[in-house]
Amino acid sequence: MKPSVEATRPPEWRGHWHNGAGFFKMPLHYPRYTKAQYESMDEVQLDLLLKEYGLPSQGDVTQKRKDAIGHFLWSGD
Repeated sequence: MKPSVEATRPPEWRGHWHNGAGFFKMPLHYPRYTKAQYESMDEVQLDLLLKEYGLPSQGDVTQKRKDAIGHFLWSGD
């Protein structure tokens, strides 16, 4: 029997999926912040949050807020 793709990955990559630009870590728990909370987060908090989920943290703090809102909130949240 052929081993699964997951079993052939190095241990540090297990539970991560390649997205073409890097690896995305599937979250055990999804962040549950409101739009207002994302809008008031400082840059360090945004960097840590995006890094925790394997997402790029690029641009200024305004761009990072837009990215976090786009990644973690659905319309109407």
